[in-house]
Amino acid sequence: MTDATASTPLKHTPLRDVHVKAGAKMVPFGGWDMPVQYTGIIDEHRTVRGAVGLFDISHMGEFEVRGADALTAVQRLCTNDASTLAIGQVQYAALCYPEGGIVDDLTVYRLAPDHFMLVVNASNIEKDWAWVTSHSEGRAQWANVSDETALLAVQGPKAEALVNIRVNLKKATRFRRWQPQDSWPEMPQ
Repeated sequence: MTDATASTPLKHTPLRDVHVKAGAKMVPFGGWDMPVQYTGIIDEHRTVRGAVGLFDISHMGEFEVRGADALTAVQRLCTNDASTLAIGQVQYAALCYPEGGIVDDLTVYRLAPDHFMLVVNASNIEKDWAWVTSHSEGRAQWANVSDETALLAVQGPKAEALVNIRVNLKKATRFRRWQPQDSWPEMPQ
């Protein structure tokens, strides 16, 4: 991935000001101003392995597909069987060329019976968008929601507990699972 040139302004995630205020070391990454560390790589590695870490991955690309043929479109484009996903589940998959080469790897979320979200690598948003929209058929409506979507990754053995505290889930969700909320609590400043 190449970084933005000096003449191209860096994009900011919705949490950029929070990162700066918290003392993050910010670096250019694929055209984005991203936090690379706070207290140091080793300390942060140990914290995530022993407790929990929260990562801003809002620079990733997000494509939503809805409609009567949304599942058919996802099945046609991705290597894994999205029909096995329950609402709220996510799976790792790949977009492949007809010859078998990989366009990109991604995660596929099932948000509703006829509504999916594909999360692609930040450096491939434009390429992947062109691929999915040019190879989709039927009554599937696509939307590139990358610019209006923020994503957080929570990792570590205490990740589930942190998520349950912050969003008041009735029951703990499993790894690689997403649960819609009617309203989200305010994030602390």
